[in-house]
Amino acid sequence: MPTYEYLCSECEHAFEAVQSFTDPAIQVCPKCDGQVRKVYNNVGVVFKGSGFYKTDSRSTPPAKSESAAPKTESSPAVKTESSPAVKSKE
Repeated sequence: MPTYEYLCSECEHAFEAVQSFTDPAIQVCPKCDGQVRKVYNNVGVVFKGSGFYKTDSRSTPPAKSESAAPKTESSPAVKTESSPAVKSKE
């Protein structure tokens, strides 16, 4: 039987309930008798086995700190090549 996660709209009490697919959803918070709602989470999927390529799964995204930080690139110092002094023949 699946486990469902609920969150109370009034007291923000979070709890889990093991219910059958045919059972009605819980509507009342056991703590404060307020209205509750189901919480849906993302489900991770990993493709393993000989029938899948390594590229079928999404790679890990870059760290948020890198993408969120403003990019302030300083331009490299301009290098001026000085040619060796030409000696004049006297």
